Amino acid sequence: MDERNLSVVSEFMLLGLCQSWNKQVLLLLIFFMLYLIIVSGNIAIMVLIITDSHLHSPMYFLLANLSFVDMWLCSVTTPKMIIDFVRENKTISFGGCMCQILFVHFVGGGEMVLLVVMAYDRYVAICKPLHYSTIMNLQKCIGLVVTSWTIGFVHAMSQMAVIVQLPFCGPREIDSFFCDIPLVIKLACIDSYNLGILMNADSGVLAMTCFNQ
Repeated sequence: MDERNLSVVSEFMLLGLCQSWNKQVLLLLIFFMLYLIIVSGNIAIMVLIITDSHLHSPMYFLLANLSFVDMWLCSVTTPKMIIDFVRENKTISFGGCMCQILFVHFVGGGEMVLLVVMAYDRYVAICKPLHYSTIMNLQKCIGLVVTSWTIGFVHAMSQMAVIVQLPFCGPREIDSFFCDIPLVIKLACIDSYNLGILMNADSGVLAMTCFNQ
C-alpha cells in the first residue's frame, strides 16, 4: 500500500537579508526612506505630466506610465520586507507568496515591454520626425501600453499555471526577503531541476526578446 501522508504547506518562512537585529534596524531605515523617495518621486512625475498641458506628448505619456509601473513594482515586495525587519517570525502565507510571484512577473514583464515601446517612440522621433505625430498618436500610444500590460499578464499567468500545481510538503524556508520562483520551486516535493530550467527559459525569452528589439 503506497500512500504518503503529505502535509500541505500553508505558509513559508522568509529568512530575510540578515539575522542581526542592529543590521535589520539600519536596513529598515534605509529601505523605508528609499521606498518613500521612489513612491513620492513617481507620483510627482505622474501628477506633473497630467497637470502640465505642455507635457501632453507621446514621450511623456509613456514616461508617466513607466512611473506608474515602477511605483507598483517596488510596492509588490518592499512593504512586506520593511515590516519583516521588525518581526521575529518572517512568515508569508501560501496565497500571499503566490500573489507576490504573480505581480512581480506581471508588472516586471509589462515594464520590459514598455521600455521597448519607449525605445520605439524615440526611434520614430529621431528617424522619422516628419511622420512622428502621425505614427505616435494617442490611440497608438494607448494600444502599445495595453499591449505591454497584456504581455506581462500572459507571462505571469504562464508562470503561475505551473507553480500553483506543485506539491509543497517539506521544507518551507525561503532564503530571501520575498517569494522568488527559483527558490520556491526548490521547496516542492518533486525533482525541480527541469522545471527550474523551463521557468528560467520562459523569463529569459521575454527578456531577450525585449533586449533584441
